[in-house]
Amino acid sequence: MEKENKWQQSTGEVEWQSPANIALVKYWGKYPVQLPMNPSLSFALKESVVRIRIAYEISKNKAFQLTGFQLNGEAHQAFAEKIAHYLISLSEAFPFIKTAQLQISSESTFPHSAGIASSAAAFSALALCICSMDEQINGRSSDTATFLRQASNLARLGSGSACRSVYPGMVIWGKCEDFGEASNTHAWPLPADQVHPSFHEIRDAILIADSQSKKVSSSAGHALMHKHPYRDQRKVQAHDNLARITEALRSGNWSLFGEIMENEALSLHSLMMSSNPGYILMHPNTLMMINKIRKFREETQVPAYFTLDAGPNIHLIYPEAEQKQVAPFISDELAPLCENKRWIADAAGPGPQQLK
Repeated sequence: MEKENKWQQSTGEVEWQSPANIALVKYWGKYPVQLPMNPSLSFALKESVVRIRIAYEISKNKAFQLTGFQLNGEAHQAFAEKIAHYLISLSEAFPFIKTAQLQISSESTFPHSAGIASSAAAFSALALCICSMDEQINGRSSDTATFLRQASNLARLGSGSACRSVYPGMVIWGKCEDFGEASNTHAWPLPADQVHPSFHEIRDAILIADSQSKKVSSSAGHALMHKHPYRDQRKVQAHDNLARITEALRSGNWSLFGEIMENEALSLHSLMMSSNPGYILMHPNTLMMINKIRKFREETQVPAYFTLDAGPNIHLIYPEAEQKQVAPFISDELAPLCENKRWIADAAGPGPQQLK
């Protein structure tokens, strides 16, 4: 049992910046509590980030209260309620939350709820803040690996794919035969020596077909996988594609890498369409961009490939070395198909950063 007034620090402020990640092998379907139905692989982005700042006060005379929450400078009640519920769920593991008075501000550099893993960035940043608060309040510290593993586990409880945003580089989440270190409870970074240098600098042009919130949330989509007629075969496919894409990463085989990545993207959306009820998140311009990307690749032999998360927006993935050829293709052919010609020039990033 926690003793009264044991806290080493009763007021303070923490701040973390954490990236969205783009899944190459998709996580789709889950078991309680937030455990993946299949393994997945992603990499963290550089520019698409969420910054969360928490000012806290711990008092034995008050119960937990989220006294203020702002999203990009404005109050957002729905997100505030979701975050408060998440924090309360952690209070048994982190007793200081039970008497915490918190003010939270969140800022993002990209559209929320549009299929660019906003929840992954937000909950990974929030989990990192909680771990930092724990160290400040209790006057202790842990090694980096332990700290990140704990943050990854906490992030998973808020949003499954958030556990991958805690790490830079190529990251696996979910048990699989080829990687004994991989876990269902937290993500695991693929060692650098298992990634060919040609994959160290990856560009990701995020093509915004529609920035509005999705008609069907990812949580609802995951739930539909429980009775999906292709559920068991999807598990087999994901394990097979993970084994093949990690081999492509080791060998530097961009052609195989891109083939699997595109197969995963289309499989994800096929699972949505064949759910009961089925639904479609891709837009007409999404399909037009896919066709243009395939035509460009066929004509130029440039290894530029697409993927999508659970939304209509295209991620155009290609090597940094091909930037000069790809840039005019984006501006001339793809940008006109984007909402207000908007797209985000992104790349593989360094992972989360502690700001305060």
